[in-house]
Amino acid sequence: MIQVLVVDDQPVVARAHRTFVDRVPGFRTVAVAGDGDAALARVARGGVDLVLLDLAMPGMHGLDVCRALRDLPGAPDVLVVTAARDLASVRTAVRHGVVHYLVKPFTFAALRARLEAYAAYRAAASGQGSVMDQGEIDAALAALRTPVEGDLAKGMSRETLDLVRSTLRGAVQGLTANETAAATGLSRVTARRYLEHLVSSGAYEREPVYCGRSGRPELRYRPR
Repeated sequence: MIQVLVVDDQPVVARAHRTFVDRVPGFRTVAVAGDGDAALARVARGGVDLVLLDLAMPGMHGLDVCRALRDLPGAPDVLVVTAARDLASVRTAVRHGVVHYLVKPFTFAALRARLEAYAAYRAAASGQGSVMDQGEIDAALAALRTPVEGDLAKGMSRETLDLVRSTLRGAVQGLTANETAAATGLSRVTARRYLEHLVSSGAYEREPVYCGRSGRPELRYRPR
């Protein structure tokens, strides 16, 4: 379970973000903080993996919170959620190592996609030893790059892509197109189309599976 700290000075917004986070499988809000000082104090107590951080807050600005978090042992990752659209804020946030930058207002689906991408990144980068090759590094970083709506081919929808992604993430051994179709209610052709899209994003892979029958093998899809 990925433990999340929600940081926003507006209580109504903070509650909404907490509700969104808790709706995503594998994520749980452990606390809500209304300003930067409270956020740093909660992180210092431990048990926070990811900070959902607003930027424009009274007192300590969110970018200063990012900077201070980097000095803490075992610092959590940061996902910025803000109304700030200026490129200077984006560049500064990136310099401080944020994993995503999401502009308010946003939908639950938009946040869910980024949280799922973050979960895939953590899974890909969870090893303690050295990586085997450049491909492993590329796969871990690719997991953070959530495709935007414009990247989808005609006739594909973000909601269906999210459904296929979450279904696939719940299958440890991966799924074939037939298995994905059965789990999601999609046709095999549609499931295969979305699975191939995920492979093209670089965060997923496919491998042939021989089931003891003659002829062509089935393809099994899973996160890298």
